[in-house]
Amino acid sequence: MSENRQWARADATRQALLDAAQAVFADRGYAGAGIAEIVERSGISVGSLYHHYGGKAGLYLALWEDYTTEQERRATLAVKAARAEGEKDPIQLFILGSRAFLEVCWEQRTASRLFQGGEGPSGFGLTRRARARQWIESNTRLLGATESRVLALVLTTVMGEAGREVAAAESDQEALEVIGEVTAILGRLAR
Repeated sequence: MSENRQWARADATRQALLDAAQAVFADRGYAGAGIAEIVERSGISVGSLYHHYGGKAGLYLALWEDYTTEQERRATLAVKAARAEGEKDPIQLFILGSRAFLEVCWEQRTASRLFQGGEGPSGFGLTRRARARQWIESNTRLLGATESRVLALVLTTVMGEAGREVAAAESDQEALEVIGEVTAILGRLAR
């Protein structure tokens, strides 16, 4: 078997495990999820699960990392695109990045609901807080002044809580309305 094929197969195995784990975690919560059900839903062996993720906690953290990485990627792309079009206002850049962040909350609402439920493996709360601090630092840099740290804290907290509401929306229209309202409020708070 060629090396490329082997990597593709390993990627497919990892993805099948992640997809099954997300479904089981969403149905049962982290504590109620069992390795046996994840393995059964994925069609992948328990040995492969442990090989790739080390167990249930590793699966959960890999899902979290994929989700937060996508939020960060989309927010960064939105800010870069706006800058490329000549936008210089840091508040407007923040709002555009926030919109992209919130869109991921809707597009990946199953994951969003899972992670915002607060349940997870031991130590997950620390992981969430560390990621929140990274977002606050990033947003402080985006807003452009050291005295804006408190502003970045408030705006980032509002954005994070708004993600919960977006993920809870019943329809695309409702999610878009919440995103629109939140970004308008962020703009007013920032000014």
